[in-house]
Amino acid sequence: MQYRLDLVLHPAEGALLRVIGMAERRGFAPCAISGAPVAADDGRWHLQLVVDGQRPAETLCRQMEKIYDCVSVQMTALEGVSA
Repeated sequence: MQYRLDLVLHPAEGALLRVIGMAERRGFAPCAISGAPVAADDGRWHLQLVVDGQRPAETLCRQMEKIYDCVSVQMTALEGVSA
């Protein structure tokens, strides 16, 4: 099943690698990523990460929240989409 994670990150060196690595270590394959810094939000990065996996996405969401650079995480199941 595919899920979209909407993340807000502090603009720190290695933050994106930590997020992608966390997804992979939790058994999710990153399928797509998009985003950009938002000047109105202190330059924080607003990202959308689409992942595919069979494990519970809530676990991944909780783990992402523990990453130091992560400000917020919201998860959405993508209906009718599978890899």
